[in-house]
Amino acid sequence: MQDEGPQDLSRLDENFASAPVEDGLRWIDIRQFGLEGRGWTDTAHPYDRLPARAEGLVPDPVWQLGRQSAGLRVRLVTDATTIAARWRVCSEPLGAPHMAATCVSGLDLYVRDGGGWHWLATGQPMEFPDNQVTLAPDLLPGKRELMLYLPLYNGVESAAVGVPPEAFVGRAPEPQGGNARPICFYGTSIVQGGCASRPGMAYPAILGRRLDRPFLNLGFSGNGRMEPAMADLLAELDPSVYVLDCLPNLQPDEVTERVEPFVLTLRAGRPETPIVLVESMPYQDAAYRRERHKRYTAANAALREALDRLRADGIEHLHYVQGDGLLGTDGEATVDGTHFTDLGFMRMADALEGVLRPLV
Repeated sequence: MQDEGPQDLSRLDENFASAPVEDGLRWIDIRQFGLEGRGWTDTAHPYDRLPARAEGLVPDPVWQLGRQSAGLRVRLVTDATTIAARWRVCSEPLGAPHMAATCVSGLDLYVRDGGGWHWLATGQPMEFPDNQVTLAPDLLPGKRELMLYLPLYNGVESAAVGVPPEAFVGRAPEPQGGNARPICFYGTSIVQGGCASRPGMAYPAILGRRLDRPFLNLGFSGNGRMEPAMADLLAELDPSVYVLDCLPNLQPDEVTERVEPFVLTLRAGRPETPIVLVESMPYQDAAYRRERHKRYTAANAALREALDRLRADGIEHLHYVQGDGLLGTDGEATVDGTHFTDLGFMRMADALEGVLRPLV
């Protein structure tokens, strides 16, 4: 958004105007901007991804992973020339041996640039549990729309944005006038964002920016396993499309057992909503390792057979993404043969964009 001249500070929302001024900045709880990326509002904690009633219904690892803030974000409009952030995370360690602390526990700031989004800054976590950083200290004058992503693999207790006291700040317009239904991504650690360098590089976030649509990241590291309770929960939502990317978490016999009931539950709740089934990507070392090759090819074969049965039974609005084209052929897209680098996430987004664009 371009500079619109001097701002009338009386246009500040009263919640923003009354926010405390500390360290020369006005600190605004990010929830005041409208927390995006939540499928349910009846959560035990503001930054949870599952409703409180899911505890005890879904497997405990899924519930615990649902406390992590993957895909949650806020958008705001400001003419501030300095943007800062402070946030408190729930757990240690801040990073992992194969995953940067900026991914696990950091923040990511984007600015709308013309019709799209451009990366602006990353909040690097240095201490547990509290961090405060100046994300952008010397912005050129102008009124801009910003988007701040929360950590992918940690929970958040609280978070605030800091701007100079004289700066204009307000909530951003709702996407598509508030009529846009989100894309619902459900799956594995890859959906959640492992092992992106920073939160904005998880492929659901990349596609959200490219398509300019809201999205839900319901990736559960190692535990996107198509349990019946998760199907019931997802069927409560009203997304523009479901993307089911669970195969790396499922053995071939589990694909045969679980995919069809899961899809039928979604279809019963949402008869017209498109459902995209995504094959497992080829493990990047599978061309040289017999068991790795067998594992993903057998799971993909089971998924194709499930798709054929569903279509034979008259289930409509099903779409299918083959795995062979997801990551390229050079073996450069993962950290360990399975979990994506930023290059892998970009390639995954490239592969899914053409499928999703006409559906949303």
